[in-house]
Amino acid sequence: MAGRFVDFSRTHYLGNLDPSMEGKQVTVGGWVEDLRKMGKLTFLTLRDVTGIAQVILAGDTAKSIEGITRQSVIRLTGTIQKTKARDFDFEIKSENIDILANAVHPLPIDPIGRLESDIDKRLNARALDLRNQKTAAIFKIRHHVLASIRNTLSKKSFIEINTPKIIGSASEGGANLFSFKYFDKQAYLAQSPQLYKEQLTMGLERVFEIASFYRAEKSHTGRHLSEFTSVDIEAAFMDYNDVMNILESLILETLQYVKENCKDEERILEIKTAIPNSPFEKITYKQAIEELQNEGIELKVGDDLQDAHLRSLGKKHTGFYFITDWPIKLKPFYIQEKDDDSTLSESFDLQHGFLELSSGGTRLHNPEKLRSRLKEQDLDPNAFSDHLRSFEWGMPPHAGWGLGLERLLTVIIKIDNVREVILYPRDPERLSP
Repeated sequence: MAGRFVDFSRTHYLGNLDPSMEGKQVTVGGWVEDLRKMGKLTFLTLRDVTGIAQVILAGDTAKSIEGITRQSVIRLTGTIQKTKARDFDFEIKSENIDILANAVHPLPIDPIGRLESDIDKRLNARALDLRNQKTAAIFKIRHHVLASIRNTLSKKSFIEINTPKIIGSASEGGANLFSFKYFDKQAYLAQSPQLYKEQLTMGLERVFEIASFYRAEKSHTGRHLSEFTSVDIEAAFMDYNDVMNILESLILETLQYVKENCKDEERILEIKTAIPNSPFEKITYKQAIEELQNEGIELKVGDDLQDAHLRSLGKKHTGFYFITDWPIKLKPFYIQEKDDDSTLSESFDLQHGFLELSSGGTRLHNPEKLRSRLKEQDLDPNAFSDHLRSFEWGMPPHAGWGLGLERLLTVIIKIDNVREVILYPRDPERLSP
């Protein structure tokens, strides 16, 4: 092989081969998953991103790969033929093979999964972990979920936007921000696109963003990340009921898309996507309080719902459901109060059991009311001067929500740790790779 040109091209992915192609010559490439000798023959299991196949080598072809290690990269040309192997529908008889890259052993994890590794070891070798078919299946589903979300929102006349992630002040007035020096100024990483997406409804009316955002919370749970992916929408001339309907439609269409397009991934992960009943159940915040009080939990109207409370509610409400009409004091400064009760807000959280997936509501669009609300929440209107100024140019009534992508994926994939559904998670302990 030394000194000759090696072609890297392939004629087929392994997943596109089938027994009907018997006698056809193909060129394929991938990783050596397994290797064994039986007499004069060498049997090799080859995997690429689409599937696996058995390869048979004999004579000089077999000799050319002596000493090859598992997970090395090869490219081969061979002919599809029948097989007696129980685990395969066909096999490839190799006529020519090139070793493109050797894998150095010992490997940090076993990507086949014969030897189990904990999640930290797998994350430390994430690139290798993706050769595990279950891990790869998770991120293929993630890809399809994102494709479905973009398709759904585009059909509903939403325009995709990109907002700054380096900002000069807290986007929602909170304290849990990552701060750093931006040349000679103090800057922060954005917690959400909230203020920008509101401003953009003035010209684009309906906008959405799918992007990474950041929260400096030292949370050590399977639900929290320091860097997470948020799906955000904002729409002019809508209220919280309108955007709740959009959110429900998006969830249903996403689940249907996964059901139709991820059959192989579902088989690998041993899951089955179910389409929930529609419309989703809605309970008010006050109804939630009453349910908890009836269970003997000491709680009064005005108290926030903590994790233990949501877990209790989740035992009764096991699927997707909305909690609506929260006390105004529990919601951010930009949320609109209800017309018939100024102590309550036009707001909602979307839950799946105990897990909060999304939060949203109708926004204040009157600049004077917005200034008053900022002061009520002990926030300085001067810190939001650019935002407030834009409201004086004709801000339409508007509403929106933010949806945690990783949390939604844990529901779809039926897994309890968000670190499994993001490629390189960032949390209070993890900053690499």
